[in-house]
Amino acid sequence: MNIRNFCIIAHIDHGKSTLADRFLELTGTVEKRKMHDQLLDQMDLEQERGITIKLAPVRMHYNEYTLNLIDTPGHVDFTYEVSRSLAAVEGAILLVDATQGVQAQTIANLYLAIEQNLTIIPVINKIDMPSADIKKTTEEIIHLLGCEEKDILHCSGKTGEGVKELLEAVIERVPAPRKGDADSLRALIFDSFYDDYRGVVASIRIVDGNLKKGDKVCFMKTGATAEVLDLGHFAPKLVSDPILENGQIGYVVTGLKDLKDIRVGDTITSDKNWKLEIGNWKLNTEPLPGYKEVKPMVYAGIFPKEGDDYQALREAMDRLKLSDSSLFYEPEHSQALGFGFRCGFLGMLHLDIFQERLKREFGLHIVVTVPSVAYKVNKTNGQEIIVKSPQDLPEPTQISKIEEPWMTADLITPEDYLGNIMGLVAERKGKYLNTEYLSTGAGHRAMLHYEIPLASLITDFYDKLKTVSSGYASLNYDLKDYRNTDVVKVDILVADEKIESLAVLVWRDEAFRVGKKIVESLKETLPREQFVIKIQATIGGKIIAAERISAMRKDVTAKLYGGDVTRKNKLLDRQKKGKKKLLAMSKGKVDIPTEAYLAVLKR
Repeated sequence: MNIRNFCIIAHIDHGKSTLADRFLELTGTVEKRKMHDQLLDQMDLEQERGITIKLAPVRMHYNEYTLNLIDTPGHVDFTYEVSRSLAAVEGAILLVDATQGVQAQTIANLYLAIEQNLTIIPVINKIDMPSADIKKTTEEIIHLLGCEEKDILHCSGKTGEGVKELLEAVIERVPAPRKGDADSLRALIFDSFYDDYRGVVASIRIVDGNLKKGDKVCFMKTGATAEVLDLGHFAPKLVSDPILENGQIGYVVTGLKDLKDIRVGDTITSDKNWKLEIGNWKLNTEPLPGYKEVKPMVYAGIFPKEGDDYQALREAMDRLKLSDSSLFYEPEHSQALGFGFRCGFLGMLHLDIFQERLKREFGLHIVVTVPSVAYKVNKTNGQEIIVKSPQDLPEPTQISKIEEPWMTADLITPEDYLGNIMGLVAERKGKYLNTEYLSTGAGHRAMLHYEIPLASLITDFYDKLKTVSSGYASLNYDLKDYRNTDVVKVDILVADEKIESLAVLVWRDEAFRVGKKIVESLKETLPREQFVIKIQATIGGKIIAAERISAMRKDVTAKLYGGDVTRKNKLLDRQKKGKKKLLAMSKGKVDIPTEAYLAVLKR
């Protein structure tokens, strides 16, 4: 078979999308006049930030071969996209930046590819850069893969040098798809998106048999049945084909509009594969192994700013779930914010991208509550509950113990920054395990292994890590287990009114510092009112930190022109009495702008 299915895996910013652009140019898949940088990154957000968020499949033709490429993201928050891409291919190009060497996500993605038994092609990219250190990067790859130096290819995604040789190596080294059962259709759904006119469009990999227009198909997990209205391949726009054969990657349109009928990881089979067994219809074919259910790491409440946008928010989330299978959400009600959703994300960047997409693609304005991790709480009556938001935490008298998630973290850094990074992780309650060296000689790099609470990682750990290492260190983490902890709920009061969405769960010994930071950031971002605004952080009924925003003073003497000074004092005294009255009542609705929420998120 002249088909090769492969993907590109790498750490963030190692040049995956640029290399994919060169492949498209070399194979003539996209006309020169239509080419632009990061062509496979279709979202505005991806173009602006220079990162890949969504996997992107494309079919190319080179000599007599059909090459199906899937471009993948590199950030730890989008690992699930990578694992789904790997299940649809037979080979992976492991791309390493010659100026930065092997990074944490390079190793994490490599392990995912090895788990799937893929053929790995190691490639050193950016060899045209003045700061490229090919010798050191080669040593690191040999240390990592145990391969020989001749197996490692060199290329430059920017200039196109070595790209032709790389494409030929893919044809030579990556095995062709196995010949499946020609009579029995099985296709794996590895991605999907919603089209307003055609309904759900599923990206599929044909494992057995073939699929034609007009075929009647069944989705094995959901039990939904449909007729194939259209199918074809990505080039990278959708191009219609009469048939998709064994080993090919493409898309299928069934006209299904109910988003629950099509799930990523499901198997499509022909409706002929049903058999009657003791009065029940059963499928006589085995479903393909799907994907592991991904566990969210960070939870945040998402509420519409306007209450009547709730239905629009629900529909927007259903659609985003199609193109982002790692998103988790369930309905939630808050006394202060009304109806909304408790959402689970893989990290803070995932949350940031999600709220930006809601705003841009659906025009929705939302309130995001302070993110927290999921705690296991054992109550005194023996019941165990998962607490995903501060509002769910039971009264202290009902709690026997609280457990929090701990992660194994791998940090890769040049030797010069070891001290800074060890200091940062120790500050965040991390436990040191050991150090590995990736290469020898001067300027070699180390991989530090730590255990660290997830709560330490979710807010600003990544930013701090980049700061203390001058941008050189990289991080990857994975869930290890749950351990005992001492957590309290810090409530925030603005003008004596409890603001539910600003409540946080923090370690008891950190409560004062966190409370003080939140009230200080609110003082800087809240607009002034006609009365004094009191901002307080409390645990139970005890105030642990407080700030005041002084009242905005209206110029009541502006209408006076001359006359005795007592006239002026009389007006000022009357104003003073009014302010005193307002302070005593401490009333007045304080509208908290989105900037204030963001300031607290980024504390």
